[in-house]
Amino acid sequence: MQDYHNLLVWKKSLEFVKLVYRLVKLFPVDEIYGLVSQLRRAAVSVLANIVEGRGKPTDKDFLKFLYIANGSLNECQCHFELALELGYIKKKQFDYIYAKSKEVGFLLFKLISAVK
Repeated sequence: MQDYHNLLVWKKSLEFVKLVYRLVKLFPVDEIYGLVSQLRRAAVSVLANIVEGRGKPTDKDFLKFLYIANGSLNECQCHFELALELGYIKKKQFDYIYAKSKEVGFLLFKLISAVK
């Protein structure tokens, strides 16, 4: 199997995680164990599930983890919407991070389609 480092979706997911970590630094301190923690974990889950799935022996197993990664990405998108509604981020920040999440989502979709 191909090394996960060569997957474009992995590279873009890594960039996405770093953006999320930078973004949540803007959140109120009292959200450290709430939305900040949830967003960090969900973003890292996207990346980690791509890697974990890549290490599995079958395409069926790989697909399972790609679907989990996609679910975690959807969770991030939900949290971004909530952060916008709560005033933790500005619309411009939301638009940027949401677009980055959609880019990762598109790449996940393409990889899922290719593995199927």
